[in-house]
Amino acid sequence: MQWNRSNAIGIAKVSCVFCHGNGTRLSRGREVPCHCAFRAAFRACFNRFRECNAAGARTSTVFWESSGGSKARRFYSRKNEEYLADFCLVSRRLLSDFNYKLFRYHYLLGADWKLCCRQLKMERGAFFHAIYTIEQQLGRAFAELKPYPLYPPAEYFHGPIQVHSPERSPEPFVLPLSA
Repeated sequence: MQWNRSNAIGIAKVSCVFCHGNGTRLSRGREVPCHCAFRAAFRACFNRFRECNAAGARTSTVFWESSGGSKARRFYSRKNEEYLADFCLVSRRLLSDFNYKLFRYHYLLGADWKLCCRQLKMERGAFFHAIYTIEQQLGRAFAELKPYPLYPPAEYFHGPIQVHSPERSPEPFVLPLSA
């Protein structure tokens, strides 16, 4: 994903003191995405992760997809399970051991801040600072992951959304007449 103002403004936090809801801020003379946009990208991915996890094995849908290209092969996939695995694997590879332990306790196992602080022997302020750092790192990674980013989740599950302009609508499919 190319981070620019038009991509980041939709997910930026309006009350952010750094970007004031624009999604980008100035850093060393150039425009960079704000941390609030990265955290919002992470939260969107995490919400989709929770939805896939809540569905569990009872709705394990198999998708019949086609790969692009000249051969146009088709294959089966289980998007929910793939998304869960990608979310966990990217998180494990990107985070340090301590941050991954905190991520696992707080996000994957659902422990509140009091339990995490007691188990990891850390203070409340340090806990929330670490959580914000984790969300920023993973939000950026999920959006910039190649070839299939996890953010936005709709594109992961359904492919890129293609919008046709009204003046150039797609040609209708017409069956050839048999002679």
